[in-house]
Formats: sequence, C-alpha cells, structure tokens
Amino acid sequence: MKKMGDMLLRNKEFSEIVMGNTALVRAMVEAGTQVITSYPGSPTPEIATAIKSVPKEIRPFYFEFSTNEKVATEVAFGAAINGYLSTVFFKSVGLNVAADSFVQLSLLNIIGGMVIVLGDDPGANSSQNEQDNRHYGYLSYTPIFEPADPSEVYRYYLEAARLSKEMGKAIILRLTTHVCHAKEKVRFHSFQPDGKVNVSLFDVQNGPYIPLVSAIYPMKEKALRQLDELEERVAKAGLHRLTGQGNKKGIITSGLVYLSLREVLGNINNQPDILKLAMVYPVPRQTILDFLRSHVEVFVLEELDDTLERSIKALAYDHNLDIKIYGKANYSDWVGEYTPDKIRQILHSTWPNLVDAKILQATSTEIPARPPQMCPGCGHRSAFHAIAAALKDNDISVADIGCHTLGYNTPYNIGQVLLCMGASTAIGSGLSLLNTERRVIAFLGDSTFFHAGLPGIVNAIFNNHNLTLVIMENGTTAMTGHQDHPASGKNFNEITEKVPIRTMLEGMGVKTILETDTYKQKELTKFIAQAMAEEGFNVVIARHPCMLLFARNQKKAKGKITHQVSIDPDTCQNIRTCIETFGCPSFVRNMDGSISVNNELCIGDGSCIQTCSAQAIKR
Repeated sequence: MKKMGDMLLRNKEFSEIVMGNTALVRAMVEAGTQVITSYPGSPTPEIATAIKSVPKEIRPFYFEFSTNEKVATEVAFGAAINGYLSTVFFKSVGLNVAADSFVQLSLLNIIGGMVIVLGDDPGANSSQNEQDNRHYGYLSYTPIFEPADPSEVYRYYLEAARLSKEMGKAIILRLTTHVCHAKEKVRFHSFQPDGKVNVSLFDVQNGPYIPLVSAIYPMKEKALRQLDELEERVAKAGLHRLTGQGNKKGIITSGLVYLSLREVLGNINNQPDILKLAMVYPVPRQTILDFLRSHVEVFVLEELDDTLERSIKALAYDHNLDIKIYGKANYSDWVGEYTPDKIRQILHSTWPNLVDAKILQATSTEIPARPPQMCPGCGHRSAFHAIAAALKDNDISVADIGCHTLGYNTPYNIGQVLLCMGASTAIGSGLSLLNTERRVIAFLGDSTFFHAGLPGIVNAIFNNHNLTLVIMENGTTAMTGHQDHPASGKNFNEITEKVPIRTMLEGMGVKTILETDTYKQKELTKFIAQAMAEEGFNVVIARHPCMLLFARNQKKAKGKITHQVSIDPDTCQNIRTCIETFGCPSFVRNMDGSISVNNELCIGDGSCIQTCSAQAIKR
C-alpha cells in the first residue's frame, strides 16, 4: 500500500496520481521550502493533510496552523526576511483577514522568498461569497500565477518559488476549488535535500523594512519595475500556452476555465486559437499583443470579474488595434463557476455557429437542491433547540462563521445577520445601541473566538454594550476538517497548554459567565433566559464535543457504533418534535405518517430523547 508521506519525500523521479493540494506539497519539498503557515479554510485543508502524512521527525520544513490568516502571513514573512523560503496558504476570504499585512509585502525585500497560496472559490462552494482575489494583485502590485490542473500546480509553485527567491518578491499562486481537488497523474522531478544549516540572515541593510514616508516612493517604484521584469521572465520561461492553426478567431483564458473550454470545443472543426495565460497579473502585454494582432475577433473567457478583459481591451486601445474583443455580456457571466455547460452557453450566444444549440440543450440538466444541515448528534442542534425555547419572537440573533451558521435554517431560524469570522459580537453591539425594546443575542465558535472574536468582545466590555454572547465550544475547528485551536490542548505538531476560554473572558473583565453542556437542554434554556434578562455584556458557553469527530474516533476504536435509538410505535403520539423542531436528519417521516430512525445515520448519542414529550424515543 502506497503511503502519501513516502511519496512526498521520494528523491527519485516518478509519476503518481495526486490531487492538486498534494502536488503542491511535493513542490514545496522540491523547492526547499523551510517554513509553511496557514489558517484552515476550504478548499485548502488537504494541503495540511498531506503535510501531516510526513512524520514531524523527518519533515523537511516547519509547519503551523496560526491563530488566523493575518498572523500566518506575518509568521511566514518574518521567516522569509530571515532568509528562509516560506509559504502561507488559506482560503479566498482569508486574504481579507491578512490584507493589512499582505498589501505591504510587495514593497519589501523578502530575501528568502515567499509564496502566498490562495484557495479561491468560484461558485461559493464553501464560502460566503465568490471573491475574486485577482483584484488584490492589482491593489498590492503582487504577481499572480494561475494553474489549471495538478501538474501546473506543481510546476507553477516551483517557478513562483524560484522567481520569488531570485527577486526577493512575494508571489501569489491562485488556486480555485476544483484545481485544489482535481486528480491527475503528475510527473515529479528527482531532488536532493540541500543539507544547509539554518542560519539567520536578517539584516536591516536588506531593507528598509519600516515603510516610513521617505521610503515609500522608491519602494513603490521598485515594486513596479519588478512587475515589468517578472512579465518578461515568465514569457521567456514558456509558461504561457498557445494552441491553434491560425484561425482568425481566438480565445484568451487562464486556469481551470481552459480545461472546461477544451472539453466544450472537443473535436469541433475550425476551432478558435487559444492563448492560455500562466500569469494573470501582471498581464503579459507583449504575448497578448502578438495574439491580438494575428486575430480579427478575440473572446476573453474568465471566471468571476472582468480583470483580464479590461486590461486586454486597454492594450488594444492603446495600440490602436482594429479588432473585436468580446467579454462578459450579462450579469450571469459574472457569477458561478465556468463549467463546460456554462462556457458552451457563453460561446453559443456570441459565436452561434461554433457550438451547436442542440448539443447545448441536450447537456443541460437540473440537479435538485440539497440543503446543508448539521450532523446527527451535533451539539449545536441541541443548543439551538434549547435556546429557541428562551427567545422571544422579536429578539435579534446574530450569526457567525462555523457549523453553527446552519442555525439560520429551518427549524431553528436563529442567526439573522452574518458578515464574516468574528463579526457577530460587534454587529450585536451595534444592534443593541438605542434599542430599548428588543434583546440581542450573538453566537461565536470557539475557534473563531481566537481567530477574530477577541476585539469585538473587548469592545463590548470596554463600552458596556447590552448583549448576550453564546460561545459554541466543540473543541475543534470542525467545519474545515477538525484542526486544533489554542483551547484544544495540542497544535499541529505537539501537545500544548490549553488556553482556556473562560479564563480569558474572566481576565478581560466579563462579570457573568454561565456554562453548560448543550445536551443539558433545560439548563441551557434557563441560562439563556437568565443572561438575556441581565443588563450589560455577558457570556454563555454552550459546550459539547464535535460528534462527527467523536463518532469517527469511536468507530476507529470499536469498529462500530455500539448504541442507537429507536421509536416506540406504541408510545409515539406523532407530535413530530423530533423532525419539525429538533430536526435531526436521522429521523424519517414515512409515507403513512409514522416516524422511524435511519440506522445508517443515527450515532446513538441520545440527545433527542429529552425532546420527545411522549417519551417515545428509546435507546
């Protein structure tokens, strides 16, 4: 049986079928990356999974999950200006958290080299928006490589790391969800560990590293010159790809969109020429100009925003080219993933003779909606069921990011406002101002408490806002794959001292802190009512381990789930609280109206037993 860790460290040339996230880790090893940091967020967690497959004792680099993306960026930057090739990775909206530090990087001489790996999410598969992080490249003068498949993830990282070290400049490797998760047979190079002894190379003479007013202009000019230099070097490296037979129609694209386009074109005769860009910022001007000059019509095909389209149209205008350039024609072109079906529609609307309308209709399918829901036994379900009993109809509830965000859905209907990680306390504080009639309750996960929750809590204490905060503590970063956080008692590498949430709250000056297990539903209902009746800021800690993680560990230890529940048909009064109010997906409403238990889903936690007033649920 092949082991991932062995494959990642194999020093001979070989080929293996891997996902994009795994190919990235192999590239990190080959490039001699020495420090890697992250905060977990889909679609990037499997990068850490691959890293963990290499035992710490033989891992050729240092890795940590930092408390948030900003801290992760700063740790990687600190290592990089000390002379070590460093990488930080996180999901799309994680760059918002890191932005305050990130936007400074292009101004500085990063002597060790630094690669920022972004997991962007067209289609919002696991994010609250479809944020197009190419804009951050333009904003910060940071180059962006965009691979289309695992082979290019591997190749582009090696190139980005090499250029970053040589130029002392941070470079973005922009992945998207299906590039991270796609699988492909990748040919890996041989490599030999460099055997270097780690030596601190930090020197203020490599700076300046403090961007004072007098230094800003020359630092910015240097960043702009580096973009021009990088544009030329990437073009000479042959990373951009040109295919075609001299058709007068052409398409410019990048990333995964290229693969969808190739699938759509298939064996169509007289195909348009295709220019696939490896680097989307800075745009390779000469490469694009050469392509434009040899075509009469060009379609710029890109997911999400029109960053390439605007740059290419500006190039054509500046050089007075007589060419028709097509791009985004309607609002639907700005949203969603550019799957083959979508590209087929877009091309057909502009070049109807290129794609047959009958093929277009034949491939369209409708997939029924499948709403997300909390796992069987989830402590958040018990919490929301209990908390709902304490809330009044006009109470305002504020959500945060995490599994508990699903409290917004029926049957709980808790959490009416949401922005981003850690925002709930401050939003709730704002909703409480000048509000004498409606009570406000906010929710926050334990991982998010450390990630971005502390400033809002400190502000609520400092300004004595009238708000109840419920901290949903399940002991892990559950939504992204059960990564540890400071209160878990361990980090990625070792056992650590716990940073207890209650102790932190007490140290900050929170006077009222109530805590209970969420399975103690009556007690939790009482605590919520007590807290919301009190003036000022207070906290209820609603605690229960993540049952998905617990059930997995139980199966590993015992080989099966040893307890489940059932419905006693003689006792059941068909009140349907189990389905309509508690909402565990293990319960099934049968065609005759009776309720039964799906044994494939039930984990036997028993949290549902107390919800049935007829006492029909039995172990």
